[in-house]
Amino acid sequence: MQMRHERVWQSPLRACSRMGNCPAFVLAFVLAFALAFAMPCFAPSAAFADQAHNKVASENEMASSKVLLLEGMQPITGDKVKDGTYKIDAESTSPFFKLGETTLTVRGGKMMAKIAFDSKSYPLIYMGTADDAAAAPAEDYIEFDGDSWTFTVPVSALDQEIDCAAYSKRKKKWYNRKLMFYAATLPEGALLVDLPEYGDPVESESASASKTATDIALNKVGNENPETGAVPIDKPDGTYSIEVNMTGGSGRASVSSPTWLIVKDGYAYARLLWSSSYYDYMLVDDQRYDNQTDDGSNSTFTIPILAMDDEVPVIADTTAMGDPVEVEYFLTFYSDTIDDKDAIPQEAAIKVLVLALIVIVVGGILNYALKKRRKQ
Repeated sequence: MQMRHERVWQSPLRACSRMGNCPAFVLAFVLAFALAFAMPCFAPSAAFADQAHNKVASENEMASSKVLLLEGMQPITGDKVKDGTYKIDAESTSPFFKLGETTLTVRGGKMMAKIAFDSKSYPLIYMGTADDAAAAPAEDYIEFDGDSWTFTVPVSALDQEIDCAAYSKRKKKWYNRKLMFYAATLPEGALLVDLPEYGDPVESESASASKTATDIALNKVGNENPETGAVPIDKPDGTYSIEVNMTGGSGRASVSSPTWLIVKDGYAYARLLWSSSYYDYMLVDDQRYDNQTDDGSNSTFTIPILAMDDEVPVIADTTAMGDPVEVEYFLTFYSDTIDDKDAIPQEAAIKVLVLALIVIVVGGILNYALKKRRKQ
């Protein structure tokens, strides 16, 4: 009877033990094999990006940035500030990301700032760029504190633009912002160093080539309409005309100028006629205003004028590209161009049309009267 021999695989270690010795290359192979399987067991778990917050707004979706850095500014780190808690002025490069009351806490050279935000449009922020935020795990995001809309963030230095990404709950995208905490606004005695004299704003490579955005919050006169933010105007209630200029977006859309200036209860409002029928709502100072046109013609909105002779940041939502897209624009209303509403082309056209109808009606009546007289 022929015996069948089966080949049984033996591990290199077992084979070496039977042979009494083991070549060096075999030992190296065994060690590499063991490490390859052991590494996953001992390696720390990797931090994965949060897939629910991984989109970044494009450059076209971002408003032009305000330059915060001034000539001569030098970064003031925490070791140059006395330990304590102070009120400090802070600002953002974006008019859509307005910072409210800010409290700076300094402990052992480390600085933290608690910031109140006027807007509730951004539930998350991240100290870094929008690209960094989109690639970061959720635990690295900073959420608002409690019921109050405040965020507590680390401050690497005062008098220095600090990268900060803001996540829009409407757009579901990260937007690039920069924050500035002004050392000169700290109370006397808080600083351990003297500040240099500051000059004009410094244009940086990251600053937009377009006109610098104005933070409307800094230009408020204090007696605006408490509900809408509309500025007061020294005109009797009624309808007038006013020149308006719009920048931002792709440049393809426009608003008619001059446009309607509506004075109501002593406050200024504008009725805007867009060059497109695809705009369904506008956001002004975080308040929504819906399209008033329902017959398919170009979109029309009545919005408060937040400032005269200064850029007013607004958002307009368009469906021209299929999915709704919020686009940032800037409107400037010129107070020295206020005139009668007849200066508006649409009003003048209506007036001409009315006169034409009157002429037609009167002409018809006269024609009828002449024909009747001839028959007599």
